[in-house]
Amino acid sequence: MASRTTPPFAAFEWMIAWRYIRAKRAEGGVSVMTWISLIGISLAVFALIATLAVRSGFRAEFVDTILGANAHATVYQSLTVNEFGQTSRTISDYEGMAARLAAVPGVVRAAPLVRGQVMANFQNANTGVQVFGIEAADFAQIPRILNPETSMGDIARFDEGVAIGSGVARDLGLGVGGLLRLISPNGARTPMGTSPRVGVYEVTYVFSAGRYDIDSTRIYMPLAEAQSFFNRDGVVDQVEVIVEDPDAIDTIVPALATAGGDRALVFTWRDTAGAFLRALTIEDNVMFVILSILVLIASLNIVSGLIMLVKNKGRDIGILRTMGLTEGSILRIFFICGAGIGTIATVLGVILGCAFAIWIDPIFSFVNYVAGGGVWDPSIRGIYNLPAKLEWADVLSAVSLSLGLSWIVTIFPARRAARMNPVEALRYE
Repeated sequence: MASRTTPPFAAFEWMIAWRYIRAKRAEGGVSVMTWISLIGISLAVFALIATLAVRSGFRAEFVDTILGANAHATVYQSLTVNEFGQTSRTISDYEGMAARLAAVPGVVRAAPLVRGQVMANFQNANTGVQVFGIEAADFAQIPRILNPETSMGDIARFDEGVAIGSGVARDLGLGVGGLLRLISPNGARTPMGTSPRVGVYEVTYVFSAGRYDIDSTRIYMPLAEAQSFFNRDGVVDQVEVIVEDPDAIDTIVPALATAGGDRALVFTWRDTAGAFLRALTIEDNVMFVILSILVLIASLNIVSGLIMLVKNKGRDIGILRTMGLTEGSILRIFFICGAGIGTIATVLGVILGCAFAIWIDPIFSFVNYVAGGGVWDPSIRGIYNLPAKLEWADVLSAVSLSLGLSWIVTIFPARRAARMNPVEALRYE
């Protein structure tokens, strides 16, 4: 009569493994070690997913504020020297250049711009600001500026005054309808030298771009008024370009340089934020390695727990082997014990990590309240709150790491149990 073999992971193997997992220590089980392993892996997976979510959220928020309030590419001109030895980068044929740049495939719009740094004053408050002179039609198309939920005033009245960042408004104590004084050291040229230029403008619009450094330093002014204020009559400093796909900006740069002319210089958003984004990538990789080590340390608790379980269940292993169980069945029983703990812990960690990423705002508000405020300083971190973005790739990497480590480390004590000699196990029983 042919011998009958049981399939791998049969029902009785799961039943025996389940009895061993929930057995009390007095019965030869390791319930305490089981709980330690379960909690350790759960917290490690939670920390890994939470960190990856915050990392992705911070990167996405940082890039979004760059692309939503700044040009994707800026076209300058190289320096020229006139007969008096004066250097200049200004663009005289800016309308023609803007038209040529706008005709490049993939470009959404090209906007001539005048830039300058001045002192802003209101009553007894002063602050340094950057003034951007821009056409009203181009100003109304800046995504992060045109946000009715965070802005105040009427953007249609832009040509009648200036638009200021919410940080500038806060620092000066100024609101919509107030009169802002701008003071430039490069004013009118007279026989006695250059005198400071002072202009008074009504604040018609207050915006919040979501970046502390932008909101605290930026002012938008109608292009014609900026040309007059900064002595840029008939010229601009640069042409800003917005493209359909900012991630593919490097492929459009050659065409932009050609359209800009022989003296054109192209500066992209990657050139501006590239160093910071590379630093973020390095930090992300280091944090992933460190948290992976935490997951490994938590998984090693499974090994110690299974070793104790194998030692306590030596008599059971001997009896099961004499009843006909193969080494493979014994290995699978103890593998199910360790892998089951790792799997349950991973699921709990994923639930906690995803919940943290989804409800990060109320959680952070509670932490900020308990700490008495001031936990998040936007002047240092650039954005106003702690962002989190749950990426399925990050969750999958955390799950794969946790399950892989917990399943692999389980093999070694399970293999030791399978190779135990039943005679030796029952010798002293």
